[in-house]
Amino acid sequence: MVRRTKEEAQETRAQIIEAAEQAFYRRGVARTTLTDIAQLAGVTRGAIYWHFSDKVELVQALLDVLHETHDHLARASESEDEVDPLGCTRKLLLHICKELVLDPRTRRINEILHYKCEFTDDMCEIRQQRQHSVLDCHQGIVIAMTNAVRRGQLPADLDPERAALVLFAYFDGLFGRWLLLPDSFDLLGDAEKWVDAGLDMLRLSPALRKQ
Repeated sequence: MVRRTKEEAQETRAQIIEAAEQAFYRRGVARTTLTDIAQLAGVTRGAIYWHFSDKVELVQALLDVLHETHDHLARASESEDEVDPLGCTRKLLLHICKELVLDPRTRRINEILHYKCEFTDDMCEIRQQRQHSVLDCHQGIVIAMTNAVRRGQLPADLDPERAALVLFAYFDGLFGRWLLLPDSFDLLGDAEKWVDAGLDMLRLSPALRKQ
């Protein structure tokens, strides 16, 4: 009975996350209420508060969904024991390209984060959450770049901080452009070219060297 209760709680939690995703995608995060989500999920507001204290935690749950499928690649590139950190980074970026195009849920969540997560006055906590998420991602890239330098895969005088900032900006812009204008270029078919172009900047750009 206890096990079944836990399973039911997990099923309810999954229903709420799915309903939040649908509601945020249709109306945007700022215009969506917990009542909207409860109605879509077929649960009470109390059930939502049992699992999530507010919309901030629901947005975090969507971020966690994105991270689930590629965390192992990110962790590998950040590990000092990984012999091919740059290769892991490349695989990670290719995986993200593929998921973004082929997986409808990944695409919807990314659209929410890029274009439907308005930072209005009452959304300060979500803005802070997104800031922390970007900074965490930045730090992970810095570690991966540092490992790649140590393994001789990137120039010894590469500035990891600057390289991480440029790499994030490049792919964030690329993915945001594709989400807005998906027919303007072939993200999936040319994924290797897009990824390698980003990594080539790290290898070849004098502007990314330590001064």
